[in-house]
Amino acid sequence: MTNQTASSTPDAQAIEVTGAYKVFGRRPKEAVKRLRAGASRDDIKQLGTAAVIDTSFSVQPGEIFVVMGLSGSGKSTLIRMLNGLGETTDGSIRVFGDEIVGMGAADLRALRRDRLSMVFQHFALLPHRTVRDNAAYGLEIQGVPAAERRERANHWLERVGLKGWEDHLPGELSGGMQQRVGLARAFAADTDILLMDEAFSALDPLIRREMQEQLVELQQELGKTIVFITHDLNEAMFLGDRIAVMRDGRIVQVGTPNDILTDPANDYVAQFVQDVDRARVLTAGDVMEPPRAVVPASAGPRAALRLMRDLQTSACFVTTSGRKLLGVVRDKDMLREVRKGGTDLAALVRPTPSVVDRDQYIADLFELAVESPLPVAVVDNQGRLIGVVPRVTLLASLTNVPAVTTEIPIIEPTPDVPMAVITETLEQTHPGRVPEGAAAESPSPEAMITNEGAQA
Repeated sequence: MTNQTASSTPDAQAIEVTGAYKVFGRRPKEAVKRLRAGASRDDIKQLGTAAVIDTSFSVQPGEIFVVMGLSGSGKSTLIRMLNGLGETTDGSIRVFGDEIVGMGAADLRALRRDRLSMVFQHFALLPHRTVRDNAAYGLEIQGVPAAERRERANHWLERVGLKGWEDHLPGELSGGMQQRVGLARAFAADTDILLMDEAFSALDPLIRREMQEQLVELQQELGKTIVFITHDLNEAMFLGDRIAVMRDGRIVQVGTPNDILTDPANDYVAQFVQDVDRARVLTAGDVMEPPRAVVPASAGPRAALRLMRDLQTSACFVTTSGRKLLGVVRDKDMLREVRKGGTDLAALVRPTPSVVDRDQYIADLFELAVESPLPVAVVDNQGRLIGVVPRVTLLASLTNVPAVTTEIPIIEPTPDVPMAVITETLEQTHPGRVPEGAAAESPSPEAMITNEGAQA
């Protein structure tokens, strides 16, 4: 059970920051006044050091909100302002609707005990307490009975992979294991919000990736609100539902990882993201193109063959009238069926070689694209065809070009049957044997497919 008391405004954002400033120095209020009037960070150095300047953003309940920036950008100062560890010089910070700027010491302690947990960069474990007692420390502060503390601490230590280490001291654990204790402590406290300040930066790359994956898994299961501070762009892109980029105390852009990567707000953000691993940020839904080689199952082999001829492709997707993907048909099969006078397209449908959902990272699409004779098919949760990812689009997405493009005129794969053979077969088997000169008056394959699909 959660120990939090109900918020005075239960529908409020988890965190809402409006016009927040933090200035260290002799005359911080005067410095804020000059900053509001347009002075730069350097202009007010004699009055103090502006760590956070006119910052506004909101964090939605249940999201991972990442604040990213280089050293000195103000991100660590900002996260300390969120739980009252650093006094806000000016502005407003609300946690579930409750204003914490100017909040009394007792109320701040209650806020940290019941609503906010902190995971630190250097673990912040108590060296003379066992791993279990460290994991249960927040519960002890909350006044949870000893038996329940022990049970909940053991549960979370097992969840983070530390079963069997409960009675050891922190000094007996590796750095990655110590950080897992910190994560178990934060989740055991069962607060609404987790504040994580460079929580994984002290870990080696392999352990760091494991911790990132475990955090995402736990957050998806529990729906906690997480504010995560990092200077690592790839970490921000992997973890964040939304990302705030900070520079010199100011937030210069807030957006989804895709927004930050494909539509940077300025040159600083563009330079920041130029080396990011795009393949693990962009998804199939981000880069997919409108499907062209598509025929409804009701259209018949002639319509499919005509479409493949006109698009110069050896295969096309087959869908129901509701666009549910059934599979693919090949030009050789259609040619043979047309020559036989067959009209049943459905019987010749083959399984689709490569199908993904729109949230699949493009890093997972390369092997599928190489092995498939058609572009990778993208379907929604009801199995409807919503787009395709051709190989050329997949390769273009790895470069600094927009992920959303116009329709690409390159069709894959090249036909197996010569176009002349297909055209000749269509003419010879056409009902009424339409003369070649009259071909221009016949309906287009798209019109034919649309009409036949509408009749189905």
